[in-house]
Amino acid sequence: MFHSARLKLTAWYLLIIMVISISFSAFIYFSAAREYNRILRVEQYRVIHPMQPGTILQRPPSDTDLFSIPPQQDSELVEWAKLRALEGLIGINVIILFLSALSGYFLAGRTLRPIKNMLDEQNRFITDASHELNTPLTSLKTSIEVNLRDKNFNTETAKEVLKSNLEDVNNLQFLSAELIILTQHQDQNKNLQLEKLYLSDVIQEAVEKVKSQAKKKSIFIKLDIPKTQIAGDRRSLTELFIILLDNAIKYSSNKKAVNVSVKKPDSKVQIFIKDSGIGIDKKDIPYIFDRFFRADKSRTKQKAIGYGLGLSIAKRIVDLHNGNIAVESEVGKGSVFTVTLPKLK
Repeated sequence: MFHSARLKLTAWYLLIIMVISISFSAFIYFSAAREYNRILRVEQYRVIHPMQPGTILQRPPSDTDLFSIPPQQDSELVEWAKLRALEGLIGINVIILFLSALSGYFLAGRTLRPIKNMLDEQNRFITDASHELNTPLTSLKTSIEVNLRDKNFNTETAKEVLKSNLEDVNNLQFLSAELIILTQHQDQNKNLQLEKLYLSDVIQEAVEKVKSQAKKKSIFIKLDIPKTQIAGDRRSLTELFIILLDNAIKYSSNKKAVNVSVKKPDSKVQIFIKDSGIGIDKKDIPYIFDRFFRADKSRTKQKAIGYGLGLSIAKRIVDLHNGNIAVESEVGKGSVFTVTLPKLK
C-alpha cells in the first residue's frame, strides 16, 4: 500500500512539474520564434527601405511597419535557429522529467513516511492490545465453560469462580485505564499545559498516591528534593512519578526503601528514583520503554498486575517535556531510573 501510494504521489508531482515546465517552454519557444520572425522582417524592411550613406535612422521600424511587409519565406538561418531552440527546450524538458521523477519519488517517500510510521504503530498497537485483552478474556471464558459443565457445581465453588473472574475483570479494567492514559498522552502535543511548578510538590503528590501500596509492603520512601522550579504539566508529571514509584514498590521486597533524590547540573534537573528490588536483566533494558514489554524477571518472580504500558507512558510524558529518561539496573540489587528535565529559566 505504501509503495503504491508513493508511486501515485510521485506521478502527481511529476504531472504538476511537467505541465509547468512544458507551458513555460512553449512560451519561450513561441516568444523566440516571434523574435526570429521580427529580425527577419527587419532585414526585409532594410532591403525595401535602404538608407542613404550618412543617414541616421530616426526611429526603429514599428510592428505595424514590419508586418505591413508581405511575408516571405523564412531564411534557412531562421529555420535552423527555431529548430535548435526547439531541440534545446525538448532536451531541457527531458532532463527536468528525469530529475523530477527522482526528486518526486524521494519527496513522496519523505512525505508519506510519517503516515506509514503512524499506521505501522497503530497496527502494532492494535495487535498488542488485542493479544493482551485476549488473555484475561480467554481465562474468563474457560473458567465459565468448565464450571457450567461441572455437575457438582455448588455455592462454594461458585464463590471461588466469581473470585477468580473478578480478578480477571480487574485486570481488564486496569489494562483499559492504561490504554486510555496512553492514548491521551499520544495526543497531548497540542494540549500540554506548561506552568511553573515546584518539583517537590509534584513528587510529594505522587508519593501520596502510592503511600497505601508502600504501606502494605512496609516500604519506606525517602525524599531528598531541594527547592527547584520547573516548567511542566502538573497532571502529566504527577502521573510520571506515580508510574516510577509504583514500579519501584511493586518490584521491591517487603521492608525495603525507595530513595528519591534530585540534582541540578547546569540547565537541567535530574530526578533519581532508586530501589533495592529484583533489578532488570541487561538484555531487557533496551526494550523496557517499549509498549507491552515486560521483563521475564518481573513475570516469574513477582506476582504483580501489569501490562508493560507504564514505562511507555512515562517515556512519552518525559519526551513531551523535552526531557530524557534512562535506567541503570543490576539483577538482584535493584534499579535507578533517572529523569532529566529542563530547568526553569
